[in-house]
Amino acid sequence: MPSLLIRDAHLVPLEPAPAAAPAAPGPAGGGPVDVLVEDGRVTEVGPRLRRPDGVEEVAAEGRWLMPGLWDQHTHLGQWTLNRERLDLSEARSPEDCLRLLADVLGEDDGDAPVVGFGHRPGGWYRRASTVELDEVVGDRVVVLIAGDAHHAWVSSAGMRALGIEWRDGVVAENDWFPAYARLDELVGSEGTSPAAYRRSLEAAASLGVVGVVDFEFSGGAEEWCARWEAGCDLLRVRMATYADGLDAVIGAGLRTGDPLGRDPLLTMGPLKIISDGSLNTRTAWCCEPYADAERVQHAHGAPNQSGAELVALLTRARDHGLEVSTHAIGDAAVTGALDAYEISRARGSIEHAQLVLRDDVSRIARLGLRASVQPAHLLDDRDLTELVWPGQAERCFAFRWMLDAGARLVLGSDAPVSPLDPWLAMGAAVHRSADLREPWHPEQALTTLEALAASTDGQGTVAVGSRGDLALLDADPLEFEPDSAASNGHLRGTSVALTVVDGRVTHRAL
Repeated sequence: MPSLLIRDAHLVPLEPAPAAAPAAPGPAGGGPVDVLVEDGRVTEVGPRLRRPDGVEEVAAEGRWLMPGLWDQHTHLGQWTLNRERLDLSEARSPEDCLRLLADVLGEDDGDAPVVGFGHRPGGWYRRASTVELDEVVGDRVVVLIAGDAHHAWVSSAGMRALGIEWRDGVVAENDWFPAYARLDELVGSEGTSPAAYRRSLEAAASLGVVGVVDFEFSGGAEEWCARWEAGCDLLRVRMATYADGLDAVIGAGLRTGDPLGRDPLLTMGPLKIISDGSLNTRTAWCCEPYADAERVQHAHGAPNQSGAELVALLTRARDHGLEVSTHAIGDAAVTGALDAYEISRARGSIEHAQLVLRDDVSRIARLGLRASVQPAHLLDDRDLTELVWPGQAERCFAFRWMLDAGARLVLGSDAPVSPLDPWLAMGAAVHRSADLREPWHPEQALTTLEALAASTDGQGTVAVGSRGDLALLDADPLEFEPDSAASNGHLRGTSVALTVVDGRVTHRAL
């Protein structure tokens, strides 16, 4: 296992020292220090450490050292594929999408499938039609995936190719997810080859990321082990399973935290359950009806499982040593998920928790669950929230409530729904605005220190015993605290000089 000595680094103070403890060496205790990593752990911290024979030495030159960052919610395969997809993020109407698509088709006289991603039709003035899409693309297979990944605008040829029953409109939720998992059958596997995955992991490492939780619809442990052996062993990866893969996971005797192969950096993660839909599709399950409920089948959205079905899934996971990550965006879905956790006594997380009741925030803490949130979503959903959940925005992305209640808060991206960029997520959590407007419900904002702490997988200030997972930054991330606007800009502009995973350098820009 690699060893590493980092010289002359300031330590980012992610937690205050206990009152009875002496001040830690570092900026608050007298200046920069050296940090020695051996066998995957920090073994010494202090000034002018002796370099053991054969240990690589890195000169930090006064840069800032902190634990490496985690993205607690990714879909790595889809994030990797997004490099090759038509970018629809700027489309503000069906007409915009069709124009962008026509431009691409005009430059391409082939017949290969076209996949786009990123439009957000929740705020469009009208619904999209399959018929109008076919008028532009003819018999071409076209799949335009919405930015929340919960539905797609698919041509008739695309529906036939994916085995989707024809409809004159988008394909959403439970009709869409199985088709989403089959896209490789249409576009080939080159976009998710080990080499393509490796490029995505390298990009993450360049941002100081040392680990991800992968919620991809995938071929499971065997697929990840093969990818790992083919060179995708750059970061720590926790692989989730969905209900349709649960039998295989249980049959293999895998529990959350177990290695999937020979390398302990690749481990079994949680069972992922999607208990409701999304804001953009108006399928998130809510206590109050949507303001434009006439547009949708269910005025309040709807659950994807009954309460009994959810309890049964959680109980089975608990009985076999698996944590559970439950997608719950609407407040009714959060309540239902917490009921199921309380009955089943399962452990794990609520994913998203985009709209919450105040009492349920306290329940998250009381049940010992993680609140796994994606702050960058608030940048995209701010205006739509005010439109379809009027008068409820104070309960959206309620990070301050969560921390004040004692819940463990962890940050992620939901890539490709938002970019796999922890600095963007932290900036959004701190400032809650992506433009010149005032922060959106700033009473729910985090401090920069809190955002950093929620991004390190529970690792505090670098100290003896810390994991050998580190990020060396070119500037102090706390420099502009408590100015939220300045901190947002500073965080989003952060440059990472060195990333270390288990004592091994995975990114170097020194």
